Amino acid sequence: MSDETDPTTPVTSAPTAVLAANAVVACNEAARAEGVRRGMRRRDAQSRCPELRLVEHNPDRDARAFEPVVVAVEELRPGVAPLRPGLLAVYAPGRFYGGESSAGALIAEQLVRVGVWDCRIGIADDLFTAEQAARQAHPQDTVVVEAGGSAAFLRELPVSVIDDAEVAGLLRRLGLRTLGEFAQLDGSDVQARFGGYGAKVHRLARGEDDALLGARRPPPDLECQIRFEPPLDTAEAVGFSVRQTAERFVAQLAARGLVCTEVLIEAECDHEIASSRVWAHSRWFGASDLVDRVHWQLRGQLRNTMGVGKPVELVRFVPDTVEPTAAHAAGLWGGGTDERVERAVARVQGMLGHQAVTVPAVQGGRAPADRQAFVPWGERPVGLRPAELPWPGSLPPPAPARIYTEPRPVAVVDQRGKLVWVSERGVVSAPPTHFRTSDDGGNGGSPGWQPISAWAGPWPVDELWWENPASWVARFQIVGVDGRAWLMTCADDGWYIEAAYD
Repeated sequence: MSDETDPTTPVTSAPTAVLAANAVVACNEAARAEGVRRGMRRRDAQSRCPELRLVEHNPDRDARAFEPVVVAVEELRPGVAPLRPGLLAVYAPGRFYGGESSAGALIAEQLVRVGVWDCRIGIADDLFTAEQAARQAHPQDTVVVEAGGSAAFLRELPVSVIDDAEVAGLLRRLGLRTLGEFAQLDGSDVQARFGGYGAKVHRLARGEDDALLGARRPPPDLECQIRFEPPLDTAEAVGFSVRQTAERFVAQLAARGLVCTEVLIEAECDHEIASSRVWAHSRWFGASDLVDRVHWQLRGQLRNTMGVGKPVELVRFVPDTVEPTAAHAAGLWGGGTDERVERAVARVQGMLGHQAVTVPAVQGGRAPADRQAFVPWGERPVGLRPAELPWPGSLPPPAPARIYTEPRPVAVVDQRGKLVWVSERGVVSAPPTHFRTSDDGGNGGSPGWQPISAWAGPWPVDELWWENPASWVARFQIVGVDGRAWLMTCADDGWYIEAAYD
């Protein structure tokens, strides 16, 4: 079974493709309708679809976006094998759901619940045939290849379905247009001509794929609970009775090298959750800590003997955040470790979202703002412009210390008091001698005219002139008599302070 969808890009009607090494690795339905295919070079894809929107390949982002799909399928059938973002495999759960077609419909319904509308499912004896069947299915539909019918199903498919452009091209040059024609060749001849890899592809074409699924193991169920018969009506009695369960909860985490730093404690009364709260610990929870939290929770909700108003029949411990035990070990010389900082950042990231916590990175560019890039914490920088390439018009070192989000207006004049300007050929009308800002920029300076003690430039840049006619700018490094240095930009609509030097 396979699910062919593209979680790497936002849901959009615009043709979109994901690029890696200048080749298409994924594309949406709108791009496929224009003739864009996986493995196609960037130039070929843009020639098929000039308005194609290109997105850089980011494996971490793709896997993160595809994880809810894997989890949704795991709820129906454990043993899911994610082959790549957008494609997964699982042993068909047909006998549990009244047949393979019914199982496919149930999986499609489950994926629609998590927001995946374009899901295509194929069921066959082997993985390769199941993937090809899924590619022929309609959205939210299932194509079932009968047992023993893989070879017949693959016979009329073109050799281009082989996920190796070099092998597919070689077969076409040899006059083999379909998988059936390739499958008719003798296996020993294929082994002698193409080697072991060619023999494997030959077995795929014959429907004899014997590859096993590398299914991931579902996470263990780490929650613990205890049921009271008869129900207990005091917080002290509940706290005394849950101690062994709390010790078992901590022990099973320790056996896996884990500790719990956040735990959800639930109490049920009359088969309903009457009390639920997440508790956090500065280090990790021990059995005594859990017992104390149960007691505080039950007594603190209401000002009566029980706190929840009814006898408690069940208490449940659910680990909300678990971390490796080694991450909480004390340093060799005492004090904390770098891992604690990483855990704190990861916790903030989990609360605010993956994109909310970023770290700076340097990329190529001409303007100081263009050289800035912010990468989500814990993610490898991908898709950045190479900083080592030559960037004509870029500034010499040192780089500015502060870059303003919005450039600040400024006036720069010559000795006669006339506004300094720069021609399209980079010629300065006159040496700048004074400048004046509309305010002091929060740096304690005077808003009046300030003499210039030194200046360098200009560095003219004309980028993307075919898209933005007003893209021409010339940059200057200017030092005032007070010793402060500025990066100023002369544009068609005036002068601006773009950055400051320390």
